[in-house]
Amino acid sequence: MRVAKTGNEAMAEAMRQINPDVVAAYPITPATEIVMIFSQFVADGLVDTEYIAVESEHSAMSACIGASEAGARVMTSTSSQGLALMYEMLYIAAGIRLPIVVAEVNRALSAPINIHGDHSDTMGARDCGWIQIFSENSQEAYDNMIQAIPIAERAKLPVMVTTDGFIISHCMEVIDTVTDEEVKKFVGEYKPERFLLDIKRPYTCGALDFTDFYFEHKMQEAEAMRNSKKIIMDVAGEFGKKFGREYSFFEKYRMDDAEVAIVCLGSTAGTTKCVVDDLRERGTKAGLLKLRVFRPFPYEEIVKELSNVKAVAVLDRSDSFSAYAGPLFTEISSALFAADCRTLATDYIYGLGGRDINTSDIEGVFVELSKIVKAKKVAKTINYLGVRE
Repeated sequence: MRVAKTGNEAMAEAMRQINPDVVAAYPITPATEIVMIFSQFVADGLVDTEYIAVESEHSAMSACIGASEAGARVMTSTSSQGLALMYEMLYIAAGIRLPIVVAEVNRALSAPINIHGDHSDTMGARDCGWIQIFSENSQEAYDNMIQAIPIAERAKLPVMVTTDGFIISHCMEVIDTVTDEEVKKFVGEYKPERFLLDIKRPYTCGALDFTDFYFEHKMQEAEAMRNSKKIIMDVAGEFGKKFGREYSFFEKYRMDDAEVAIVCLGSTAGTTKCVVDDLRERGTKAGLLKLRVFRPFPYEEIVKELSNVKAVAVLDRSDSFSAYAGPLFTEISSALFAADCRTLATDYIYGLGGRDINTSDIEGVFVELSKIVKAKKVAKTINYLGVRE
């Protein structure tokens, strides 16, 4: 069915159709609407979910962990400082291998206080052991939430599905939804391998781990993340076959013969596609690689795509404050170097605190890429796009 929904409404609708056993949440802008809408679904009897209103985001994830350990299918939502307050528990959820799904609305971190969208919060959690999936628009937010359930439960890892604050979360778009029955069938019934309320097979969860086994258990967690690549692609294939919308680790937009390309995450991809189309009409072989899955990081597949272009610009909507580059660029440049790929690469940090990026900004990046190709060298590796002098 074709309907008009904001990103928040799309994610809440997906949650309603999934009908999780437990949602524990604490509202925070701009993700408040997701749990607000879902709590109304609970009040109206449209879901069987036990909704737990807690006193903080730390408590929200703690309650999610307890419910998931008990054998429940669990979801929540948060943003910015809320995600940061969860950090301690994010590591625990992943370390215990709990398939919790979070609808995360990307928002800047304080200070200064800012409620608008950038990727600082999600990037701060990039090494917590969670699968991270980015959405360009409301349609992808809806589709990614549905796919996140089987991904999490097969990989035995938590999944974070993200949208850009206000740009996607509060903007209305036309999306194609599927029926409740189709979603129910796609996600299936949750049958945990082990759970604490199974009195016939008691076990200890999250026990103390000293030097004797801690390393081995963390290796298992790392291996699960590596193995999740196949699971993500399997689920995407099943989703495409069932609903006709195809997904992968990334979307290649006019990359087949591209000489210069941009790599980015989230909503900026839509604007970049418009610029690519315009430049193509003027004879520039421009392309876009829109990364959808950031964790696990599909470095081999990214290198394969970027090895065919002469120069690439990575757009980072967050800064690592490392005195070097943004987090997306450091991972991509590392992958290129390790593979001995000679593609020239430069980084553009942009859009912090929700600052707009427009078509002229992106066209300017492509102009600089053309200069890099002509000079056969990168004059400036780290650039700040759209910041006042």
